[in-house]
Amino acid sequence: MTTTSGAVPRSATSKDPTTGKGPGRLLAVVLSAQFMAMVDVFIVNVAAPTIRSELGASSAGLQLVVAGYTVAYAVLLVTGARLGGVLGHGRAHLAGLALFTAASLACGLASGEGQLIAFRVIQGAGAAVMIPQVLSLIQQHFTGPARIRAIGAYSAVLATGAAAGQVLGGVLVSADLFGATWRPVFLVNVPIGLVLLVIGARVLPGEPRGARARQEARARGFDPAGLVMLAAGVLLLTLPLVLGQELGWPAWTWICLAAAAVLFAGFAVYETRLAAHGGAPLIAPAVLLLPGISPAALRILLVMAVNAGYLFMMTLHLQGGLGYSALRAGLMFAPSALVFGAAGLTWRQWPARWQRGLIPGGFVLVAAGAVMIGLALRDGGDGGALLYAGFVVMGTGMALGFSPTLAGALANVRPQDAADASGVLMTVTQLGQVIGVAAFGTLYLNRLDTPGAQGSGEALWVCTLALAAAACAGVLAGLVRHRRQAVTPAG
Repeated sequence: MTTTSGAVPRSATSKDPTTGKGPGRLLAVVLSAQFMAMVDVFIVNVAAPTIRSELGASSAGLQLVVAGYTVAYAVLLVTGARLGGVLGHGRAHLAGLALFTAASLACGLASGEGQLIAFRVIQGAGAAVMIPQVLSLIQQHFTGPARIRAIGAYSAVLATGAAAGQVLGGVLVSADLFGATWRPVFLVNVPIGLVLLVIGARVLPGEPRGARARQEARARGFDPAGLVMLAAGVLLLTLPLVLGQELGWPAWTWICLAAAAVLFAGFAVYETRLAAHGGAPLIAPAVLLLPGISPAALRILLVMAVNAGYLFMMTLHLQGGLGYSALRAGLMFAPSALVFGAAGLTWRQWPARWQRGLIPGGFVLVAAGAVMIGLALRDGGDGGALLYAGFVVMGTGMALGFSPTLAGALANVRPQDAADASGVLMTVTQLGQVIGVAAFGTLYLNRLDTPGAQGSGEALWVCTLALAAAACAGVLAGLVRHRRQAVTPAG
């Protein structure tokens, strides 16, 4: 694949010659934006019932309000990663942040279902430009142990944002600030986004560093044919997964899924041939051969599918089955978020003899936690102490299944490969979330409607067994040996 000249490695404590600032400020800005974008994927879940009642949204319309963001995000992530190589990762991050902030304001002021759906799609597009730059900036501005620590913080922020979105959504909806009901779940992004834009303009780099890097990034271009094929494939995959259950899986959903498979196969053939003939593919096949990338993609797909499915069906059970308020339902996810963040930030300080087993061990904990949660809620009660123990076990397991996986995959990625690797892994992250909601959400809703099923608790129990089975697949994926060791314990 085409390579570019990287920057000379330097300590993470030294000042960046392109900005004159320490990388710590850069990391704080991009991770804050990352957290805000991840929160927005899930914050609408808790607010959805209020949005539906106030705007009179249809079931399909409400699905698109929730999923429009995720679909646009998934479809455009790889494009956003490439855009960073052309414009400069700092500039692209700020451009995406500006679009995300403006769309958040528009969502908060939307007067109807159609407007809200459209602005959610634009918001997702802004996130797709903003988020891929985070890993690229980390790869370029941190080296050695500092890079591993930065990636650890990144992965903790990425996944805790999911649970935090549920909590924050419940708090904001229940607070009913200024009588605005659901609107603060979007408007809260505006002041945060403006502050990050002001600070980011001072600490983020502009052009790709070095004349050769700029020239080669621009020469590489966007691979328009590959872009269209990949975007169409992702759209045809995600749209039926998002809407299929709500609409009863009509024929067009199956046609879309089949067409997506054909497009992905065609995309792989096209990109391989383009690279073989000296072209510049959107995703160079060599990226998938980088140490740890392919097994990491599978693990991340599994853990994010389990996480998204768990959050989705738990929200349905807590609010629909148990009748909890948005605030109480949101706060129920706090234990998972806290332990996920703690484990994700500290796993490298754990004993060296544990490091090799963290990933498969994490998936074992996810399976155990899912079963504990299902058992606690099966009879329709509040779950008691067993439920909270299950939250803690599952949150810890997801952190160990996700954070070491991502850190290990990216530890040895060269800065010039960071954009492509980032685009691939973030696309897999989003697809995992969509697949998780579609698969486990469909199972929950179908089981809930099946005659003889013992209510929402019984439906949840069946789904937690399915979550445990998916986690067991992650155990096997965690045992795949890398061609070289990618995860190293902290020094």
